[in-house]
Amino acid sequence: MTSTEDWRVLLPRPLRVLPADLVAILTLTLLTLIAVSLPVIRETPLRVVVGLPFLLFVPGYAIIAALFPERATILDEDTESTETRADHVEGIDGIERVALSFGTSIAVVPLVGLVLNFTPFGIRLAPIMVSLTVLVVAMCAIAASRRWDLPEDERFRVPYRTWYANTKSELFSPATRTDAALNVVLIASLLLAVGAVGYAVAVPSQGEQFSEFYLLTENESGEYVADDYPTNFTAGEPQSLVVGIGNQENEPVQYTVVSEIQRVEISNNSTTVLERARLQTFSPRLQHNETWQQQHQVAPSMTGENLRLIYYLYKGDAPATPSEESAYREVHLWVNVSSN
Repeated sequence: MTSTEDWRVLLPRPLRVLPADLVAILTLTLLTLIAVSLPVIRETPLRVVVGLPFLLFVPGYAIIAALFPERATILDEDTESTETRADHVEGIDGIERVALSFGTSIAVVPLVGLVLNFTPFGIRLAPIMVSLTVLVVAMCAIAASRRWDLPEDERFRVPYRTWYANTKSELFSPATRTDAALNVVLIASLLLAVGAVGYAVAVPSQGEQFSEFYLLTENESGEYVADDYPTNFTAGEPQSLVVGIGNQENEPVQYTVVSEIQRVEISNNSTTVLERARLQTFSPRLQHNETWQQQHQVAPSMTGENLRLIYYLYKGDAPATPSEESAYREVHLWVNVSSN
């Protein structure tokens, strides 16, 4: 008994007889779940290295494996027997299987997202991963069952050992010196390509860094929109607003938001604050590409016309007296506040 057979005996029979390519597909699915779920790993480049092949290839391969459990057979149209040179191919070969796997994945993954969009779960990472995992596992189970129903010589199997033997022979036992030199060039090119891809994933381009800062209101259907802002207040009577931040700084940021109501004087294109009253302060901490929205009640006590309701955004702590000059971002509304 070989060492390979020794450790396979320890596995349950369904796993022991499961085709190697389906084992590889299920293993990559498990690695993807780990890479996108564990807090320590999901912020590393490993998430992209594992997740991209999963999305582009794995669901499609599982579906194609379920649809075509048999290996490609070359048949002669006259004799209906297997020949080296023939006129008819029954089934799909390895290259067609790989190509169909990519195409099917590209078609199926958006469809899963479209279906989730009409469910209470929405298009989020957890529902997408759960849906794709269930799909892959179900298709692998169907593929394994259909292969077991076929005679052994008709089942599709990936010729790993043949590939390994041929590769080993070509690399380490070249027929001529020219072949040996070409092998060295090939290996160097592969290492260079892998290194370039790894560097691109590990050190991605930072791009433009900025933070989004905005005000929204809630419409009658409960959606947040940038419209129909309140402009007339009564002192002491609150009205609802939503302040939002989007972190695109390529790093975690601790923000501070300060809101004030101000009486200002505008002359010669300059604004002078005559009187101010602080309303509320928020201090969210956001990861890169994270969005924060806070609904709150605004109830100014200062009365008058053309008052400025202003929100200052700071990265870090805010100064005792915030201003447009010191703030990282600011948004404001012109409002009228009447007495009771």
